[in-house]
Amino acid sequence: MISRHRFTLDDYLRWRRPFEIGLWAVSYVLSMLFNSVTAQIDHPALPAWQPWCWECSSSLLSLALVPVVIAVERRWPLRVSAWRQTLPLHLMASVLFSLAHVGGMVALRKLCYAYAGSHYDFGPWWRNFGYEYLKDVRSYFGIIATVWLYRLALLRLQGEARLLAAPDAGPPVEPIERPERFLVRKLGKEFLVNACEIEWLQASGNYVNLHVRGRDYPLRATMATIENRLDRTRFVRVHRSYFVNLDYLAEIEPLDTGDARLQLRDGAKIPCSRRYRAALRDRFGEAPITPARVAPVA
Repeated sequence: MISRHRFTLDDYLRWRRPFEIGLWAVSYVLSMLFNSVTAQIDHPALPAWQPWCWECSSSLLSLALVPVVIAVERRWPLRVSAWRQTLPLHLMASVLFSLAHVGGMVALRKLCYAYAGSHYDFGPWWRNFGYEYLKDVRSYFGIIATVWLYRLALLRLQGEARLLAAPDAGPPVEPIERPERFLVRKLGKEFLVNACEIEWLQASGNYVNLHVRGRDYPLRATMATIENRLDRTRFVRVHRSYFVNLDYLAEIEPLDTGDARLQLRDGAKIPCSRRYRAALRDRFGEAPITPARVAPVA
């Protein structure tokens, strides 16, 4: 009997990065094909390769700049509550985006034309750049809008963690400043996750991902905010972007660089920077760890 595996959210999350890269690549390739055919129809007197050269060069440069736009958005999130501070930064970034796009696009076209024994003339730079910028600024913010919608959809499917709020009336049943549980919302339902079940935490842009039994639940907070709410007897910082629950730490693997690699009980490996490695070792009263051996924690 042949068993059929049903594709689930866990399968997607396991291959999330290749899927994301593939979706961006496919979307730009399809756009390139449609735009090339349209440009060829609009310019029937020109050799067929020229409209294709225009659209392919533009799409390739735009695709190459997508990771840059995503990195900028992560560094300066364009949020409603702080749009006055971040919008000017993104407008300046959109100008740089357009300069890189147009400059690279023109360079590729010149190479393509030279290969065909012809010459490409972009025309008056500033006038034509203004025209290109009007298109590029829409592309820039279109990429950001696409990332927003994707994150919202993924959060709804995957689940998003929240800190418990104080009750409207009466004292809280547990300390709000040092929560014992986190509220997780997923597909319109809510459930509680015990803080002691969180295996490790990782900073990711505006969020801190809570890793619980193979799943990541994003919590809209910064590492500095969540650090003050964690139980210091259980959680220890091991990296600028990572906290570890000591109950789930299996061993410390020292590296020649002075850093270390931590292996958790579920097999996950996360980095431990030199800055935090000594403090982690002191928590267990161990002798100094040399690169020649792996020191088990439990």
